[in-house]
Amino acid sequence: MSAIPIVALDVSTYDDAMVLVDRLGDACRFYKVGSELFTAVGPRIVAALRDAGCDVFLDLKFHDIPNTVRHGAASAARMGASLITVHASGGEAMVRAAVEGGAQGSGGHCKVFAVTVLTSLTASELAGAWGRPSVDVPTEVARLAQVAASAGAAGVVCSGAEAGMLKARFEGALKLLVPGVRLPGSSTDDQARVVTPAEAVEAGASYVILGRTVTKAPDPVAAMRAAAEACRLRS
Repeated sequence: MSAIPIVALDVSTYDDAMVLVDRLGDACRFYKVGSELFTAVGPRIVAALRDAGCDVFLDLKFHDIPNTVRHGAASAARMGASLITVHASGGEAMVRAAVEGGAQGSGGHCKVFAVTVLTSLTASELAGAWGRPSVDVPTEVARLAQVAASAGAAGVVCSGAEAGMLKARFEGALKLLVPGVRLPGSSTDDQARVVTPAEAVEAGASYVILGRTVTKAPDPVAAMRAAAEACRLRS
């Protein structure tokens, strides 16, 4: 078993992002660009990462009417993104539109992953957001994963706590991308449901997102290499 590690460029300037990319060098060849960096810098950062020989996960979590999402996904794919995200809660038609747009913009090379339940949310917070007296997070994650599978998404974004369940239910149909991954001993920060790289791989993750556990480490290169080694776990 193995997973591809992706480092989150959760910074707000082009220079800060590229300093980190240069520092990590060959230790990391896949980066996540989220809303903070993309809204500050725009497509320039995606082009720079591609020019540096890196893959890009453009994590903008599209959630709009299907036609708007289709065009947004196509634009992201043409920009050079290898992975993009949409919210599964937008419904099957919207997720399918993103899949169509991603394929149109990249010749089929851009994968669409649907976000199930954000890893920052607890069960009580999710229930409050959705106006229910209570929710079971794994049940909601599985329900939204089914939306993604029915729409033809390549995979879903879920916490490591739900990855094993989804692997058993959707193996072969959906790949799993697990954010909120921390090296042993790292702070959980604002994440509610976290796992280590090894735990994510054991649960069936194909991709893991590494943020402050690498970028804020005293030695980011050493932290990245430790995480990458854990992602190559063999059973």
